[in-house]
Amino acid sequence: MRNFLFPAVDQSHQSLLALRPRSYIMASMSRIIQERRELADLLKSRDGVFVLFYASWCPFSIGFLPIYEKHAAGREQHFVRMTLDGNEGLFDEHGIQVYPTVIFFKSGEVHKRLDGKHLAGLKEKQLTELIDSCGIERD
Repeated sequence: MRNFLFPAVDQSHQSLLALRPRSYIMASMSRIIQERRELADLLKSRDGVFVLFYASWCPFSIGFLPIYEKHAAGREQHFVRMTLDGNEGLFDEHGIQVYPTVIFFKSGEVHKRLDGKHLAGLKEKQLTELIDSCGIERD
């Protein structure tokens, strides 16, 4: 079976993906960023961007992704996501130690951040509070 959401996941991680809830299979509301340069260009061109940094193999990231996508609906220009796979240096650059982590960039700089908790990830209430505190309304 082809994995459309996480094409880079190898067979050893397929069992984790099999555990994801059915609601996880949904259209992506947030733009998927592939490379560091693409992220840098986006942050220069847009003001007020939430970036979800996650790992395709992390069960907490897998569980949080549908929540993030739900909140991205109607605010697509403000929500992007980037996976750890192949971007380890960028995670170090932003001090990301736990997945998932959401960082809000304003004028290209880190304005606020929401770091996942070890063995707990992130909850929807935390994301809602972050979005509200940043003043990003639905389009």
